[in-house]
Amino acid sequence: MTGSEKFFIFTALFSMYEEYGMERMKEYIIPMEDALEMILIYGRTGEIAYANVAARTKLEYGEELTEKNISDIFPGTFRIVGGEVETAYPYGQETRNLVAYRKNLTCFPVEARILKREGTDIYLCMANDILEKEYLSREVEQVREEARQALKVKSEFVANVTHELRTPVNGILGNVRELADHVTDDHTIKALRLIERCCGDMNKIINNILDFSKLEAGKFTLEPRRFHFRNMLDYVKSHHLNKITEKGLGFFMTVSPQVPEYVIGDELRIVQILNNLLSNALKFTSVGKITLEVIRTARVNDRIELFFLVKDTGIGVDKGDKEKLFRSFSQVDASISRKYGGTGLGLNICKQLVELMGGTIEVESEKSKGSTFSFSIWTGVCEEDKDTLSQTDDQKISLTPGAGEEVDGVKTFGMQENIRTLQRNLSKLILCVEMDNWEKAEMFMETIRQLTDGAPREVSRKVLRLKMAIQKENYEKTAAEFKELEALIGEQIKGA
Repeated sequence: MTGSEKFFIFTALFSMYEEYGMERMKEYIIPMEDALEMILIYGRTGEIAYANVAARTKLEYGEELTEKNISDIFPGTFRIVGGEVETAYPYGQETRNLVAYRKNLTCFPVEARILKREGTDIYLCMANDILEKEYLSREVEQVREEARQALKVKSEFVANVTHELRTPVNGILGNVRELADHVTDDHTIKALRLIERCCGDMNKIINNILDFSKLEAGKFTLEPRRFHFRNMLDYVKSHHLNKITEKGLGFFMTVSPQVPEYVIGDELRIVQILNNLLSNALKFTSVGKITLEVIRTARVNDRIELFFLVKDTGIGVDKGDKEKLFRSFSQVDASISRKYGGTGLGLNICKQLVELMGGTIEVESEKSKGSTFSFSIWTGVCEEDKDTLSQTDDQKISLTPGAGEEVDGVKTFGMQENIRTLQRNLSKLILCVEMDNWEKAEMFMETIRQLTDGAPREVSRKVLRLKMAIQKENYEKTAAEFKELEALIGEQIKGA
């Protein structure tokens, strides 16, 4: 029963009390006898005229309760002055915490509402015993505090242990490198290089555990600064290129011209995310290629959203297992950990770092057909680069011809020439998909991507999703994404 319903019922009861008195009113008040909350009715002198079963039981007065005064039940709230009850309690629907006293003068907390009927001296008090609620609240708070303390102790312990582990590992690493410079025996050098590699892996695990403990404890902070974005990507590329090519894989990296040269962000943590995703791509890919793509998808004042795609042709994962990837200490299955190694912390750390930078991370994957990790982050734009960035937004772009067709430079998304060219390329793209010519479809897709530079964020995101579906040669996904993109572009044209 709602509060308004109760108020209506008791207003009617007050009217009966005035007209027929207490005895006649009891005939109608029986349904309220079994209410779980305590119900008391009293007059201007404070004398209790009615108390239901809950009130008689909890206050331990029994039938004697109707001989008592409201000031006996709530002595801290009510007092009798000149034969009338006096209180600072605000009458109405609002609940307040009061202290109720039992017959033996012990007390307990209640949530109470006291209503007064206009034009009368009749008052209705409805109160709930919250003793158990308060006790449980204290218990919950105590458990939370103990959990906070336990987490703090655990974080400090992990931090201390990882720092202590780093010292002997670095000591071994330094001695191995020094020893390798003086050894000429191939077998010994091979063994030393293996030890060196193991020490490097151990340091990565230590760093992951330390970062994870900081993130869990809420003590992790970003350190944004101005840095050269493409130089950062070149560093990431050089770090992975040799290992990828040694494995016989192709490595391709593309950066949209809309991405500025300099941005403001935590360069070290962006590198950490990319290194983790590229290392995973290398670890789980035996044949094929690895691709890194960076696109600017949105700009708000002096902030831009950068969208990263890391695609591989590796082992992939089932749809049902994708959620496990970003959980801490989690692998898709135990055989993954045994065969490929790892702690299961890397992707969880990436997820938390991406979220700290205001973005999200997702994965599209299919068993035995590879994976595509995509994440977005927000970075700042340097004051001196804002004019250049605005010019880049407005300038004409020279499009790569698609399928042998010459395409003149046209302005970015929204111009009439652009719309006509975009619609032509969309039609040709879906025709290529229907003919199972994925290579040519990918060529048209690149043209479409360039034509939608500067489009609203939802269009840019949908273009990326369509591109990912085409790269995977997934007909159903491509058809669905194509229809959504076509509809979205139609809405944008109508809105313009």
